[in-house]
Amino acid sequence: MNFPIRAITLDLDDTLWPFGPIGARVEHVLHDWLEAHCPRTAELFPITEMRVLRESVNDEHPHLMHDFTALRRITLARAMALSGEDPARADEAFEVFYAERNRVECYPDSIAALQRLAARVPLAAVSNGNADLRRIGLAAHFRFQLGAGQHGAAKPDASIFHAACTQLGVEPQHVLHVGDDIEQDIVGAHRAGLRTCWINRADHAGLTRRWPHDDVRPDLAFTTLAALADWLDAAHDQGTIAA
Repeated sequence: MNFPIRAITLDLDDTLWPFGPIGARVEHVLHDWLEAHCPRTAELFPITEMRVLRESVNDEHPHLMHDFTALRRITLARAMALSGEDPARADEAFEVFYAERNRVECYPDSIAALQRLAARVPLAAVSNGNADLRRIGLAAHFRFQLGAGQHGAAKPDASIFHAACTQLGVEPQHVLHVGDDIEQDIVGAHRAGLRTCWINRADHAGLTRRWPHDDVRPDLAFTTLAALADWLDAAHDQGTIAA
């Protein structure tokens, strides 16, 4: 299937790198820092209790559900205050957390594929997460990064897709959104009027997911980002994308 594409918006977590290993590490790194610098907080809020507190904070602030950074900072300050320690140290604790959150290991095909895609059309990152492409070292491949926390609403809300299209200066029907999440990325972008590409990577058993909807389908579906780059190269050679 070929159609005119003049820009691409890309999801980050579980599209360019797996988030699972990051999520497994960050809480332990943060807890180790708390043990060394805020021991009463670490004692009162071990990892499991910190999760419970974070859920409580999330419930208290539904207007911030799109902003993981704000919610994490509030949680840390709350934990420190409840432990009788200085909540101002939440900024230090968050920086430890955030540095680890941005220590990513890309999928083997991601970086080369990004280079190939960016050589063809402008790329923009559109993410619900709070990764920082500058810290990670991938910002040079993108025109800009638009996060849900910055925008004020999260995927699948159409407004974040439309904001990215506006910043790119490209009409939604000529923008391809690429992501792994069925609802947030593919259904959301489709309903916002963008073209869609589902990155359906195989799991550890070599299995891929089955598409669950009959009324909405991705325009493209690949198991790697490299396969999308192959498609874009072929479309460019056939003259079906903007030069």
